[in-house]
Amino acid sequence: MSKPRPIFSFFLGSILITLLAASPSFGDSKARVVRLSEVAGNVEIDRNNGQGYEKAFLNLPVTEGTKVRSNNGRVELQFEDNSTLRLAPQTEIEVTKLSLRDSGAKVTAVHLVEGMAYVNVVGTKGDEFTLNFARQKIALTQPAHFRIALGDADAAVAVFSGEVQVTGPAGTVSVAKNHTARFDLIDDTYKLAKNVEENPFDGWDKQQNQYEQRYADASYSSYSPYAYGSSDLNYYGNWYNLPGYGQMWQPYFTGAGWDPFMDGSWTAFSGAGYGWVSAYPWGWLPYNYGAWNYVPLYGWMWQPGGAWMGGYSLPVFAGYPLGYTAPRAPMFPGPRVIAVNRGSQSKVSEGFFSAPRLEIPANSAGLGIPRGGIQNLAQVSGLAAQHGLVTSRVHLDPVMSAWHENGLGNPRASSWGPRGSSLGSRGFASSGSMSAHSSSGGGGHIGGSGVGGHH
Repeated sequence: MSKPRPIFSFFLGSILITLLAASPSFGDSKARVVRLSEVAGNVEIDRNNGQGYEKAFLNLPVTEGTKVRSNNGRVELQFEDNSTLRLAPQTEIEVTKLSLRDSGAKVTAVHLVEGMAYVNVVGTKGDEFTLNFARQKIALTQPAHFRIALGDADAAVAVFSGEVQVTGPAGTVSVAKNHTARFDLIDDTYKLAKNVEENPFDGWDKQQNQYEQRYADASYSSYSPYAYGSSDLNYYGNWYNLPGYGQMWQPYFTGAGWDPFMDGSWTAFSGAGYGWVSAYPWGWLPYNYGAWNYVPLYGWMWQPGGAWMGGYSLPVFAGYPLGYTAPRAPMFPGPRVIAVNRGSQSKVSEGFFSAPRLEIPANSAGLGIPRGGIQNLAQVSGLAAQHGLVTSRVHLDPVMSAWHENGLGNPRASSWGPRGSSLGSRGFASSGSMSAHSSSGGGGHIGGSGVGGHH
């Protein structure tokens, strides 16, 4: 059986030419694409295509001019070097610049319109990251991790690590680690405090940082230049070094009937027709870089290599009759998103007297499993292969549950809820303590809390 050709973007070339021609300076290119790396609850996105706000979902590409608002949900944007921007509920941002200098340095600018955001910048050498709010500007070239909350008349910048300089009408103020700057946006004054007050969403931000750090793999850079999404690969699957193939990756919870394009959506992109967006939590890098190959005795596996193919991939398999055909270019007001749901998904089930549980099918490829939610995912995958289904206890987080169900107001302005709690939402599993056992009553029992090691 011949190997399938790599996934490729059938219109990326024309997009790159257009973007390069529109570049404001000789050395800058607009051909950067980042992603929505976590979406929970009611989140909307304006993809700058003239259609206004629409439902946001995991792995959607984000380009310059994109707007995102979290409403009653939460969302994370992930950049190429694993820098992140996380939005708490009732937050709106606009990505005003995503450019690439001819030196290779990346220039990013984000405008915080309202709400609360967590910024964690890795600080890759030469890169520039700017966050604007009201008439203030934060420009970063070094690593920093901070929280910013913007109201109608005031704002607060709380720094967890690094040092942040805020420039505005009152001048430039340096905010050191474990310090907070509070700005009066009417009088153009500020005050510095030598502490950082805890917010209920700090737990969610901390949890996501721990996940990224724990599953980051330094050796990954030896066979791929792209960092974003690498932690998801290490958590949701396993690497193999196969003779004749080299380094190959395969997700857990896959069997003979699984293929990489069972779950996702055909999404319309302005001027370019439909491209594929994967629904899998690890489904970013394997669909925009490298190639999928069918390996005897293993099944479908992903191999890194080749060139970056942008955020608008199209599945093409030469020599393997999967029969995937992209829809024709949409005519307004035709469907902008066409869902494909051919596989299995993990589901949260809640009994009247029992605690919520996560049911994980053997062929789900991780769909529906929260980041870091199970300590030993490889072992749970093995149980699923034996019994067809495993069930894992799920702990719903009280802060987000109360936020969604009882309408207690904006969490960024309130002090209710346990401090430092990890945050989920009703119907979304958190990364708390879990156990797994065979749904058929057989198999072993797997316990653990938090995030486990890389397998």
